[in-house]
Amino acid sequence: MKTNEPVRIDKYLWAVRLFKTRSLAAEACDKNRVSTNGQSLKASRMVKPGDTFDLRQPPIVRSFRVIQTSGNRMGAKLVPEFIKDITSPEQMQVLEMAKLAQAMN
Repeated sequence: MKTNEPVRIDKYLWAVRLFKTRSLAAEACDKNRVSTNGQSLKASRMVKPGDTFDLRQPPIVRSFRVIQTSGNRMGAKLVPEFIKDITSPEQMQVLEMAKLAQAMN
């Protein structure tokens, strides 16, 4: 699929390797874990370059900006050309503290 054309959010999440399978990405949408501006996104929602979305991955909420779109799964080295992680430093600290707490148990 040519880049920069709108693509379904579930397909995009799978293509940029945030989920191992497309069905897991669709399931995350169904469980209201993917949102934009506080509104949950359905798996069929189209995304285009410049869009931002949040992905709830307990204990934090990660934020991403779409740089380019693709419906094809890509190698890990290509992912930074397609998506940018804009998660706040505070959320990353919460994640690090959760990892440390888990390591201590």
